[in-house]
Amino acid sequence: MGKDLSQYIRNEAFLDKIVSAEEAASWIEDGMNLGMSGFTLFGEPKEFPLALSKRGETEKFKVNLYTGASLGPTADQSMAEAGIVNLRVPYQGNATMRGKINAGEMYYIDQHLSHVAEEVRKGTLGKIDYAIIEAAAITEDGYIIPTGSVGNSPIFVEKAENVIIELNTTAPSAYEGIHDIYVLADQGDRREIPLYKSGERIGEIGIKVDPAKVRGIVLSEQPDIPSPLFEPNEETQQIANNLLDFFAKEVEAGKLPPSLAPLQSGVGSVANAVLNGMKTSQFKDIEVYSEVLQDGVFDLIDAGVVKFASATAFSLSKKRVDSLAEDLEKYKDKIVFRPQEISNHPELIRRLGVISFNTALEVDIYGNVNSTHVSGTKVMNGIGGSGDFARNARITIFVTPSLAKNGAISAIVPFVSHVDHTEHDVDVIVTEQGYADLRGLPPVKRAEKLIEIAHPTYRPQLLAYFEEAKEKVGGQTPHILEKAFSFHNNLKEKGTMLFEENQVKN
Repeated sequence: MGKDLSQYIRNEAFLDKIVSAEEAASWIEDGMNLGMSGFTLFGEPKEFPLALSKRGETEKFKVNLYTGASLGPTADQSMAEAGIVNLRVPYQGNATMRGKINAGEMYYIDQHLSHVAEEVRKGTLGKIDYAIIEAAAITEDGYIIPTGSVGNSPIFVEKAENVIIELNTTAPSAYEGIHDIYVLADQGDRREIPLYKSGERIGEIGIKVDPAKVRGIVLSEQPDIPSPLFEPNEETQQIANNLLDFFAKEVEAGKLPPSLAPLQSGVGSVANAVLNGMKTSQFKDIEVYSEVLQDGVFDLIDAGVVKFASATAFSLSKKRVDSLAEDLEKYKDKIVFRPQEISNHPELIRRLGVISFNTALEVDIYGNVNSTHVSGTKVMNGIGGSGDFARNARITIFVTPSLAKNGAISAIVPFVSHVDHTEHDVDVIVTEQGYADLRGLPPVKRAEKLIEIAHPTYRPQLLAYFEEAKEKVGGQTPHILEKAFSFHNNLKEKGTMLFEENQVKN
């Protein structure tokens, strides 16, 4: 590469460990467990998985791939295309990998993101044969400086028998100093996590590693991978307006302070658009305590709405990826990245009083949320960190457009086809039609509120189901079991959830 590596590798014990990606990939054997850095396309190794996938074109082997969250085309996609992944944990978002999982060609465990490190500690997932970690630098004291995500990298490095560092010499030097690596003790020997404000630091600047465990260092010049975020539109702006209206009423009622409470937002275009919609809001000096920082958070910092943001990773559009080096210098005193078992830890979410909003695929009339499966069987991405926050947040909010597929699908249904978040964990649902505050309401009252924010096209169907269920079945949570999935069955048979009689009327 022709670069002076001493500015990136500042500890002499690591200088003789540089190997090619092909050599590092040759060390991997069939059945091994790989703990790879990366979270929402950021901070993942790039040269190593490409070399391993290339090897998979001519050799038969499979590995179990554990990460922080979703990886991009150089990892999840290339490894899925090569057919070398046996088991994927805990989250993915790649169309090729999704297809393999839904076709039964790859196993997948969709897991709460805060739980993964604990499972590694307990040995549930087996030993970690190799940790493969992207780094911006190795310090004089032997710390690995991560790039755009921390994720599960600290626990992978701690528990792995071998470590491969992929040193990305194009990563902004400003990454050094934004990480706060705090590693939990074993359960039973653990005290409280001493974090009491989003902006506090309680750990180290990088991941400590024993040089003897580092088998090789692979050099990379591949850039960060942007996320495909769409621009806010009229629909997402209305969802944002409805959410802001809810916040304003909470402040007016004295239930929230003018600066709200630390915010968490899920990954994706809708959540990012909602954040973007807060730029012109009345709220200032907001703290963010989330798992991912998207474009919207930077825009809110620029607008003076957000004063500090804590997460475990970036998920940025191409525009923000291109300006990342400049942005890191600009925002360095306003952001911090932590391990995901800290960013998503129930203790901290509850202590800080986080307000959480995530995206739902569908919601039923009693408040159960499906965020992962289409028609109950085909997984999209995964539950991610939404469950960590939903169960423990001060207020748990889910946002969704009321319609999908040009009106063929209603986001509000009689019964969700897959349950990720039960009615007990859900406080508020927001669509472009309005918001339903479900707190303090019994099931039948929740149903009335939720039907009101369904799309007008589907309200008559939902109301008819609900009234019939109350009249013919009754009970605490009225359901007609024979018709509970009538919307989904109609979609399967006729390509729309809208019944024929309502198509005529509308």
